[in-house]
Amino acid sequence: MNKGVYLALLSIGLAQGLKIPIHYLKKKEWRPELFFGTGGMPSSHSAGVSTLTTFIALRRGLSTVDFALSLIYGLIVMYDAQGVRRQTGELTLKVNSLNELIEKIHKEESMEFKEKSPKKLKEMLGHEPEEVLGGAVLGILVGLIGHHFTEKDRKLSKFKLKF
Repeated sequence: MNKGVYLALLSIGLAQGLKIPIHYLKKKEWRPELFFGTGGMPSSHSAGVSTLTTFIALRRGLSTVDFALSLIYGLIVMYDAQGVRRQTGELTLKVNSLNELIEKIHKEESMEFKEKSPKKLKEMLGHEPEEVLGGAVLGILVGLIGHHFTEKDRKLSKFKLKF
């Protein structure tokens, strides 16, 4: 695997890990399971694609096909994270609240009716625009720092080969 992939994966993991303390600061609620969840601040989708795009821009240049592909696919991923997936999450909230309303109606009726209650749908699927932006900023920083350290390694290895 190349260093761009490693950095993007590191950025995704870092974004997922940051969701726990950020959620705690906002809600005063410790939820380590957020590491494995979707949605929340910062967006790991945005962080991953921004890291890779930044790394490619610095390593290969802005005029390369590599950068163009990474940029366009990254923008699509970020748009999807805050657009389509966010709307799906909002629809899920409505479906879940409808299910709760149906359960209340069933409890108030005297008619005996046994129904296996459906599993509650996951509500936190997409991102708000600021969560996508937060992930993008994190990703750019990881890409810049990662490129800096990998360039040092490349220069050192070239220096060692000369001797």
